[in-house]
This record gives sequence, C-alpha cells and structure tokens, in this order.
Amino acid sequence: MTVSEKIFELLNEREMSQKEFSEKTGISQSSISDWKRKKTNPVSEKIMIICEALSVTSEELLSGTEGTGSRSNPSDRYVIKKDTELGQFITDYQNLSEKDRNRLNGYLKAMQDMRKKSSSNGR
Repeated sequence: MTVSEKIFELLNEREMSQKEFSEKTGISQSSISDWKRKKTNPVSEKIMIICEALSVTSEELLSGTEGTGSRSNPSDRYVIKKDTELGQFITDYQNLSEKDRNRLNGYLKAMQDMRKKSSSNGR
C-alpha cells in the first residue's frame, strides 16, 4: 500500500473529508486530490503534519504498522512540536552550556531518586 493509499484509508476510517484534512494540515485540496487521482505521494516535509492530523505515528503511516508487538522494534524517537511546553524546554536545554546541561541532569536525577524513595516509603 502506498503512503497516499494509507492516508485515504485513514481518512475513511476517521470519517474525515478531504476538505477537513486540508484545513487541519494546510495542504491544498488540489494536492490531496492529485495524490488520489495521479497515485502520487505527499512530499516528505508534510509527513509529520499529516501524522499529527490523522493521529498516527510516522511508522504507522509509512510502513502500515503500529510499531508495537513482538515483531517490531520500539521507536527510539519522539516527535515534539516546538511550540509546546516540552518543545520549549528542549530548545532551552539545547541552548545551555554542557556544564549547565550536566547540572540540570543532576537535578532531574535527584528529583527522580526522591520520588522513588517517597513512593517506596508510602507502601
């Protein structure tokens, strides 16, 4: 199954019109129609936007699998929007010096250790 065929299958499953999909992704309706009519696929730059609009992982869209179960490898990546709290945190973290990153990682580890200790004492 091609990527565009998978997109149309997902649109059908979600009962989402091409117009709604276009509005969610910012991809023109004519481009979406071309995928169906000309049997072409979207450009790679649009894959993550498409995945977000359809609530699927890139693995599910591109390979047709959900990336779960005993036959698939667990994903070693996260996809995080830059304009979210976590996205901003990652941007800020990247702008820190190595010394400050190490210090912050030390704080995080200490907080995790405290949480583990308090949860084991609460049993």
